[in-house]
Amino acid sequence: MKLVILGGGESGVGAARLGRKLGYEVFLSDKGRLAEKYRKVLVEEGFDFEEGCHTEGRILQADLAVKSPGIPDTAPIVVALRGKGVEVISEIEFAGRHSSAKYICITGSNGKTTTTLLTHHILVRAGVDVGLAGNVGRSLADQVAEEAHGLYVVELSSFQLDGMFRFRSDVAILTNITPDHLDRYGHKFENYVASKFRILNNMRPEDLFVYGCDSEAVTEYLKGVNPIPEQAAFTYREGVSGVAARMEGEQAVALLDGREFRVDREQISIRGRHNVYNAMGAILACMRMGLTDEQIAEGLRTFPQVEHRLETVAVKEGVTYINDSKATNVDSAWYALDSMATPVVWIAGGTDKGNDYSVLSDLVREKVKVLVCMGLDNRKLIRDFSPFCEVVDTDNLADAMRAARKYAEPGDTVLLSPCCASFDLFKNYEERGSLFKEAVNRL
Repeated sequence: MKLVILGGGESGVGAARLGRKLGYEVFLSDKGRLAEKYRKVLVEEGFDFEEGCHTEGRILQADLAVKSPGIPDTAPIVVALRGKGVEVISEIEFAGRHSSAKYICITGSNGKTTTTLLTHHILVRAGVDVGLAGNVGRSLADQVAEEAHGLYVVELSSFQLDGMFRFRSDVAILTNITPDHLDRYGHKFENYVASKFRILNNMRPEDLFVYGCDSEAVTEYLKGVNPIPEQAAFTYREGVSGVAARMEGEQAVALLDGREFRVDREQISIRGRHNVYNAMGAILACMRMGLTDEQIAEGLRTFPQVEHRLETVAVKEGVTYINDSKATNVDSAWYALDSMATPVVWIAGGTDKGNDYSVLSDLVREKVKVLVCMGLDNRKLIRDFSPFCEVVDTDNLADAMRAARKYAEPGDTVLLSPCCASFDLFKNYEERGSLFKEAVNRL
């Protein structure tokens, strides 16, 4: 049996290892240039691979294909494979077919990484044998092949969900849905929403679907479907009936499986109401896994900052620098600006994904003294925000940092919360955030 893997990143290399263990004849093809750490693994472990091209003759010999989530279904090689009747699936789907583990799966437009890492942290602190996979941690396929766990916490993007067919979550968390990646979904929000709801696929009545009911897109879509699993909604609002988790004054309160859990907002280590909201999803998942109140509370108290998500880098000359490079859409930037308590020099820009910036207008007017645009084409940002604050146009990180330092005064915050994808100037949001932190630490 021939397994072809399209894409040689974390998921691709993990799928190659699992495929070999299962007895497949493995061939990996990456149309771009492989990262050195992955090329090294493929060479040292003797995998058959190519980079810089897709050799169609070899690829179309596949009995099964696993593709990177970054490769769209419309890619010619994917179309050709499916035209020949070859099943094309995601690495998560591939791994799930060869594992009997339980899965807590998290998706959403915003908050999924924090919720994933927090859920995993609480479980680890409680002594649970749990793996971390998906968009964070090691490849799920790699772990199934080399270091299997009985439970995994998996962050899932819409792209990964698109390639999943038989996979089933024991607990599924959907934080929210706001417009994002619309260029991948025919510029139709409803297509993106439907993709997110694929997380419900194959769930049973005894499984649990946890969702943020403050998201209008989520609640509207639910009206038209009849999810099989048990449902548990959470909200940041107070006085809402029929929900599993809500706010009561300064406490987050969760009710599930005949028990009640309460925690003071100040006992949750990560700040901001959006993070309390994320914590509610994690709390409900951990309650379903049978953790005690004290185990959950301990995890909430000890959870560290998430890299690239409202991460305090340093205070220099009285100015606080915050790295929120993972804010690649409008909603994430809204939460970041909303959490700011001091005047903000805001660094934003990058590859626009069809963003509607109007929802940020009031926050920018209230909190931002200067917007430093950092991108190759900042016209839309300049047009939309010039009425509310001073705007500086830059096309590289060095100039953006010089501008931020010029305008920031002691007591201010310089906030990198780009609101856009990173691909015009950087490889990904991680590189953007890391280079920002290096620049701050050199000041």
